[in-house]
Amino acid sequence: MYCPAHFEESRPEILLGLMAQHPLATVISSGHSGLVADHIPLMYEPEQGAAGKLIGHVARSNPLWQTGPGAEHLLVFQGPSAYVSPNWYASKAESGKVVPTWNYAVVHAHATLAVSHDPAHIRAVLEKQTRRHEAEQRKPWALADAPEDFTERLLGLVVCIEFRIVRMQGKWKVSQNQGLANRQGVIAGLQALQRDEASSMAGLVQAFGSPVAP
Repeated sequence: MYCPAHFEESRPEILLGLMAQHPLATVISSGHSGLVADHIPLMYEPEQGAAGKLIGHVARSNPLWQTGPGAEHLLVFQGPSAYVSPNWYASKAESGKVVPTWNYAVVHAHATLAVSHDPAHIRAVLEKQTRRHEAEQRKPWALADAPEDFTERLLGLVVCIEFRIVRMQGKWKVSQNQGLANRQGVIAGLQALQRDEASSMAGLVQAFGSPVAP
């Protein structure tokens, strides 16, 4: 991924934080007919002496898990993004030399794939994912709430996938190349939209400051 130095983000806690908040990964792999993209919710697990792994599950009919042991995949986790209008820049009134852009935060994880067909392992992964995503529910649903025969049948229709992370690259393009007045204008403009994603981006612009512009 093209990434100028002032947009680079390499702190593991920042990268993993985005991945946890936006767990639906675009998984890019090379198939028999060329590049293939799948969209799969994944959950990070640390590993002793390694960068960690991302676990999830796919339908047994999905050819992703058959790409071969050790095959490398690119996993893209897209965070907040927002259009930035040049009308928000203070420098528009000074020189008019402004153009629109798009702000975004994204993580690319390069990882190798491992697969498990063990029913106990698959059940454990499903239970972990369920607990994670049901945590905000008033009465969280659990895998045990479904009839056992129904659950057993479904367990046979999925496989567990584990992506062991080789390296990660983060890009936070959040107006770091703009001066303070322009950044303040971007924050105000985004907040005025009163949309959740725009507000999230306003928070990133505020938090990440400006390493290259006064």
